[in-house]
Amino acid sequence: MSGRMGLALAGATVLIAAVLLPARAEAQFGLRGGPLGVARFAVGHMMGLSRLRHSRMAVRSSRYRSAALRSQDPRGAERGQPANPYVLRAALTAQAALAGWHGGRRTQGWWRHPDGNYGWVGPVFWPFAHDDLTNAVVLGDATSLSLYGYGDIYAAIFAPYAATELAAYTASQGRRGRRVPTAETLCDASDTGGLPVERVAEAVQPNELQRTALDELASAWNAARDTIRAACPAQVPTTAVDRLGLMRERLEAMIKAIDAVAPPLAKFTDLLDDDQKAKFEALGKGRRVALAAMQRKDVSKDAKASSACDPDSDPRYDEKLQRQYEQLVQQQWPANDIATTLRLDDTARARFEVLQDTALRTMQTLSACPSQTPETPQARLTAVKARLETMLRAVNGVADALDDFEADLSDEQKAGFEAIGPKRGA
Repeated sequence: MSGRMGLALAGATVLIAAVLLPARAEAQFGLRGGPLGVARFAVGHMMGLSRLRHSRMAVRSSRYRSAALRSQDPRGAERGQPANPYVLRAALTAQAALAGWHGGRRTQGWWRHPDGNYGWVGPVFWPFAHDDLTNAVVLGDATSLSLYGYGDIYAAIFAPYAATELAAYTASQGRRGRRVPTAETLCDASDTGGLPVERVAEAVQPNELQRTALDELASAWNAARDTIRAACPAQVPTTAVDRLGLMRERLEAMIKAIDAVAPPLAKFTDLLDDDQKAKFEALGKGRRVALAAMQRKDVSKDAKASSACDPDSDPRYDEKLQRQYEQLVQQQWPANDIATTLRLDDTARARFEVLQDTALRTMQTLSACPSQTPETPQARLTAVKARLETMLRAVNGVADALDDFEADLSDEQKAGFEAIGPKRGA
């Protein structure tokens, strides 16, 4: 009975939010499509919801330790069985993200992605950046990459971590304490094997000239990893300005990495004949088939979840979409509380509203509703770069609005603003 009552209340909450909140958003922020349109791009890509359930179970049962974030391939096997890379990586990032949050006492955090991963893990933004680029470009799997967007920008402005919790990621703790991985360890997590050279070679059976080009591509891929790794934070970003700055640096590093691998990737694929190109493409198709086989029990649920991007989808009548929309409602901006607590004058309040509007617009700009996956690696690389550039423009726009808002704030007001995130997370 209590479960039904809770579901009814949740449904009522979402119904109100889906009707009233988007109407306000459409009026104030110029978002198109009415209530369902706003809900649709706010909810985003829902394909990972069933994986989220499994990753939560993995974290709660403590099967994965944050120490496992050391440089290794998260697609390894457990007990002789092939591991689901989505579930395993989600468990790893969740364990690391929550290890320093409230002393590791929480089992889940509001800033997680729909697939169970975390875009912010302590002071690090996008810890598996290199891995996501490899999956998206080489294997045609942009699932994790597509889920980065508004929620990460919101988490940068209203960080869930307190300063002391972030500081815990700067050095290893003693064995007796709960292990909090260092920022360096988290950044090294992006090195999960790089380009699968031997798999590619086995598939395409390259001749000597092609093998040389493949080795050059592998070297470029490793250099791209180093470029991204160099953008790891040397110091903990303790302010919203610093966190948005880190987001900018990481995105710029990823774009630079994409540019660096583009020429050798084109050279290698141009040397392949049609049959070899088809076999190269089959690597990604095989990965997707294998993942689907691991998740047979959830196929129908995933198919239903994917309807979030269908123009006829109504999130008010889908339990999974309701949960995601509740998360969005929870993350709405406490504008009145901020204005009152910080004692903002009319000018500062107007600037804050501009900041709010600018960030909320990124929900539409960075919608995670998937488009058709390009067939070739070069086309996928171009699509990935375009997505990263769109995200970078969104971050820069929000950063400019934040600079304007904080321009005339006192140190006390700025400190009060930084305290909002941890308080809301409590």
